[in-house]
Amino acid sequence: MSKQTVLNSRHRELGARMVDFGGWDMPLNYGSQIEEHHAVRRDAGMFDVSHMTVIDLHGERSRDFLRRLLANSIDKLRVPGKALYSCMLNPEGGVIDDLIVYFLAEDDFRLVVNAATRDKDLAWIEAQAAPFAVAVRERPELAMIAVQGPNARTRLIDLLDPDGGEAAQALGRFSAVEVGMRDGGRLFVARTGYTGEDGFEVIVPERSARALWDGLLAAGVVPCGLGARDTLRLEAGMALYGQDMDDSVGPLEAGLAWTVSFDEGRDFIGRPVLEAQKAAGVPRRMVGLVLDDKGVLRHGQRVFCDSGEGEILSGSFSPTLGCSIALARIPAGEAGAVSVDIRGRRVPVRLVKFPFVREGKVQPNILPDHSS
Repeated sequence: MSKQTVLNSRHRELGARMVDFGGWDMPLNYGSQIEEHHAVRRDAGMFDVSHMTVIDLHGERSRDFLRRLLANSIDKLRVPGKALYSCMLNPEGGVIDDLIVYFLAEDDFRLVVNAATRDKDLAWIEAQAAPFAVAVRERPELAMIAVQGPNARTRLIDLLDPDGGEAAQALGRFSAVEVGMRDGGRLFVARTGYTGEDGFEVIVPERSARALWDGLLAAGVVPCGLGARDTLRLEAGMALYGQDMDDSVGPLEAGLAWTVSFDEGRDFIGRPVLEAQKAAGVPRRMVGLVLDDKGVLRHGQRVFCDSGEGEILSGSFSPTLGCSIALARIPAGEAGAVSVDIRGRRVPVRLVKFPFVREGKVQPNILPDHSS
């Protein structure tokens, strides 16, 4: 039986179409996926992401542990409340999961990892933490709501008490703060997201989640499901674990080289493999594709180019562009003309640099007269 978030009954009351997602009963949409997508790009939308796993780390050697665990450098976080996106690698350099880590205090860090990878993530983190005497505590009593869009921050701030509103208003990107609500509840508010828009991801005790959801709903924030979440993150060029990278694919081949820090003297798990890849040249690379003609680019379709054959990882119709887009992995080298096998027919596509959309606007290089 699928697991349910604390907001499951509320989704059903709002008429959501529910689907199984990694063992969770989650809303796909509330009527129109495209309208939900546009709501986030143009105004404000919210997502129940309570299926995500919150893990707190506690111990004097927590920083030393994260230096070993993460490919990105935890030493970038020196101010409490700052956050970092990173991959967690296996010894072969493959991605066990991608995650966000929050620095709360020198002996106190918070991780948010993907729902579908919960079991393997917890087992891996606990095993790696043991030599550092770091306590690993899952927080299933916490829910999580993402509020995204150009007006999202204002809508949430209006629900906070004066001090909380001021603190949230001053929050920088990839930072978090604990604030109070007008009704007396407490929220952990992070200025992060998975849509390419500004906004907050809010961690809230389950007992307060419905009140927060309904408060945002009353403020005009549109409920959004997994369908819009996927097209939004694809337009923003954000990778999806299990589709764009996994245990067999490293961050250098997944367009995530920017999340790897080869800082001197830090022996993170998987580093020797990544250093060898970097020295020899990564054999494959992630690219963006745009289909200007009719048709839909989908996961698993074959991609043909001068450097060899690749495949589409994530593909969908883009509501913002009005055409189909995709992330694909192709062999390194000069790509030349690129085409995709759609139902046995090779269809020309344009190779572009992603993201496709940033803060609601199509990037100039995505337009047809800027083809690569």
